[in-house]
Amino acid sequence: MPYWRLSIFYFFFFASLGALTPYLGLYLQSIGLTPEQIGQLMAILLATKIVSPNIWAWIADHSLRTLPVVRLAAFMAFAVFLVMYWSVTFWWIALVMFAFSFFWNAVLPQVETTTFKHLGRDERLYGRVRLWGSLGFIVFVLGLGPMVEHYGPSTTLPAVAFALLGVWFATLLIPEPGRAERLQIQARFRDLFKRPEIVTLLVCCLLMQASHAPFYAFFSIYLNDYGYTKSAIGVLWAFGVLCEIGVFYYMHRIHWHFSLPSVLAMSFVVTALRWSLVAAFPESVTVITLTQALHAVTFGAYHATALQLIRKMFRGSHEHRGIALYGSTSFGIGGAIGSFYSGYIWAYVGPASTFVTAAGVAIAAAVLVISVIRPAYQRVLVNQ
Repeated sequence: MPYWRLSIFYFFFFASLGALTPYLGLYLQSIGLTPEQIGQLMAILLATKIVSPNIWAWIADHSLRTLPVVRLAAFMAFAVFLVMYWSVTFWWIALVMFAFSFFWNAVLPQVETTTFKHLGRDERLYGRVRLWGSLGFIVFVLGLGPMVEHYGPSTTLPAVAFALLGVWFATLLIPEPGRAERLQIQARFRDLFKRPEIVTLLVCCLLMQASHAPFYAFFSIYLNDYGYTKSAIGVLWAFGVLCEIGVFYYMHRIHWHFSLPSVLAMSFVVTALRWSLVAAFPESVTVITLTQALHAVTFGAYHATALQLIRKMFRGSHEHRGIALYGSTSFGIGGAIGSFYSGYIWAYVGPASTFVTAAGVAIAAAVLVISVIRPAYQRVLVNQ
């Protein structure tokens, strides 16, 4: 298994996310965009995940050599993002972000599938590869924070461009996995959606990202308005991701002791608690630090668990499209809906109400997991 070559990819891909997520909103604010416009632009960044991963997954399902296409997408994401240097109007930025994210969002789902193929039966080692993505996020968040503090939010652009160049370089290093025989699967892809637990899982994943969208789009602005420095904001973002590393490393042991639906339901309940605390105590450094520690559960435990459930439900030749659908439904549709609603609630009702709404969305997802997914999962175990 090409551990280090895969790890380099995860490092740079999530490094680009570490530059975009905490600081892009501050950059857009610095050039005069309104909260509604920032929410709409973040929605565009996420909305392409609805279409892009599924297009590339369809190509992957009809070809055993997917990495050349992934390399092209990675290079195009880097090239298109460079146009952001000359983008100052809302509509021009919207166009560039749409084109950039169309290619950028195509890369990760296919590399995820490639990673699992390289891992083979050692699926439990996924977290130990994925944790390098968390490290990349931390390095860029901590490194970029002081630069934004001293030189302004415009330093976000070269940082993202450098990370994207690293992503493209990393895709050149990853080898194609061995040609595995395609499994004969009785159910057609569309027939899988007759199972309510599959549809419910996708809806829950959508709700999780809709719940997180205010955090990704406005958390840095929120803290900045309460007097936190740019460097302190970067440290808080990095701390949250640092906490998730331990979860990724030991996730396989957690799954030995608790069922996948139980971990998933817990992650939604903790998410609701997290946003409630953010809404109620923004001025408390201690409470905000605690909420960032909860990122280990609200993202780390959630993502590792949801991905395992997706792979159990979409097997064999459906795996590419299953993982792509997970990304497009949750990070795409869910993220876009969340960014859109949060921009308007933030502008017309207030920041605290935005996070309270996000907490309510997470509770709704927890109810669905407990009432639909967990009983179906238990029936499967009984019948095995």
